[in-house]
Amino acid sequence: MAEIEDKVGGKKLEEYIARLRGVQDTLDEARFEVAARAEALLLQHRQEGHATIDVEDGRIDKYVILDDERGKDAALSIEYGRAESNVVKKRKDGTTYLDVIPASEGLFILARAANLPKKRKGKVHLD
Repeated sequence: MAEIEDKVGGKKLEEYIARLRGVQDTLDEARFEVAARAEALLLQHRQEGHATIDVEDGRIDKYVILDDERGKDAALSIEYGRAESNVVKKRKDGTTYLDVIPASEGLFILARAANLPKKRKGKVHLD
């Protein structure tokens, strides 16, 4: 009976195949297409212009990233939406006030660009 070796050159078969030049080139092309679609979708909704679409190489995988320099989960809110929230803020004179941040629907920029189903992460209540 024949035995099938699941390693090639000391690497798992899946990793060996994933690292082949042709596979990596195909991943680069797919990433470029997804990033271009994501950028076009983001431009349709840009308000202040903080969010950007970036690309990055992993050890094997290729990534398209929705990045927002503001932090505070802004990119997450753009992608999946957010519930209304109240934030206590401080004025320059030291007094505090309650700022209401309205709820917003997710734009699903990355999901739509990659032709993936729109799925919310966690619970977001938009009333």
